Amino acid sequence: MDGRDALGALAKAAGRGLALKAGAVAAVGFLIFLLLVGIFGAGIGGKAFADSCGGRGTPGVDLGDDGEGTAQNPGNANYRKDQIANAKIIDKVAADGGLSGRATLIALMTALQESTLLNLDHGHLDSVGLFQQRPSQGWGTKTQIMQPKYATGMFLFGDNPKSTAGIHGLTDIQGWQTMDPGTAAQKVQRSAYPDLYAGQEDAAREIAEKAGIDLDRKGEAGANDEDQGQDQDDAANGDDQAEGPEECYTDNEGAGTPGKPGQPFHDGNAPWPHQVKNPRSTEDAIKWARNEAENGSGEWYRACLAFVARVYGWSFSGVLYAIDHYKEMPPALKHDKDRNPPPGALMYWDTGQRAGHVAVYLGGGKIASNDIVRPRYIDVVDATDIETKWGATYLGWAPPYFPKGG
Repeated sequence: MDGRDALGALAKAAGRGLALKAGAVAAVGFLIFLLLVGIFGAGIGGKAFADSCGGRGTPGVDLGDDGEGTAQNPGNANYRKDQIANAKIIDKVAADGGLSGRATLIALMTALQESTLLNLDHGHLDSVGLFQQRPSQGWGTKTQIMQPKYATGMFLFGDNPKSTAGIHGLTDIQGWQTMDPGTAAQKVQRSAYPDLYAGQEDAAREIAEKAGIDLDRKGEAGANDEDQGQDQDDAANGDDQAEGPEECYTDNEGAGTPGKPGQPFHDGNAPWPHQVKNPRSTEDAIKWARNEAENGSGEWYRACLAFVARVYGWSFSGVLYAIDHYKEMPPALKHDKDRNPPPGALMYWDTGQRAGHVAVYLGGGKIASNDIVRPRYIDVVDATDIETKWGATYLGWAPPYFPKGG
């Protein structure tokens, strides 16, 4: 949950009669929260995780001493501690196996992209854990994968450290030591979006420094840190990503007019239903979004749902993920695959990862979206860019309905 979402939810629970006072307290509290927790490149809370355009996760409970099997909350005050603790577990598994610091770096980059380095109890399809491994594809039981040490061992060594048979790990990849770290990560995960791992290297190095991890550590002689010339048959891994991107849900309850990927978007004319009420009018919301694109502060890294809620005057959306915001829409408000959204509508995409993406339609085929041109900033771009540049699947549009917003 976005830090502001969490504070706003508390304020909302206290009653709207205290809204102004609670808002002032929340503003101060949020600043203190940021100072105490810090923000890594992979993001924090809903602003950079729960409302994100690529992370995965659900609320959980606090991390124990070693995090064994415990689901972690992406929006609580232990976020930074959780990341560092998980980084130390990953490094210990790598070091105990005689692997170099480079193996730790690759594993950290992978976990940051897959789970923001949190032990998540579910994700896309049946994916769970630090590396979002799937029980149905042979990575182990859910209970096993939820053990960070087990999950790390599977990522690094596969299910048989002495053989390349079965599930492949990093050390089964021929030449992994000299590959670009992002490429090595992709060889294990085989994601539908292979370029994303490389973008986590700076964040991984920052976390390693905080955790006291030596990424320059050399591997031990005789360990799988040596290139053993093993060939990899990618098809043998049974990884879910080999199947390509899938939608995070399959219900098509809306009454939209299907279109094809890459087709232009045109302005529709559908007045908002009576239940759609926001602090900011549609006209003012579009103006606000355009102004943010021109004069924005750069606070929107992986914060698509937080952004569209702010566009309409809400401090928080009240929902963890963009894709869930669309799924939870009343069926009458969902327009699946329809490429004729009215100006001001919210448009949704499945990015192949847990959270999905949402943007505000401005009219004329344009949207206001975070991260598509400049990370952290809002830009006005063609609505088709989310498909053509990110390879995402367009789900549909809905009115700006925030029944849980505040």
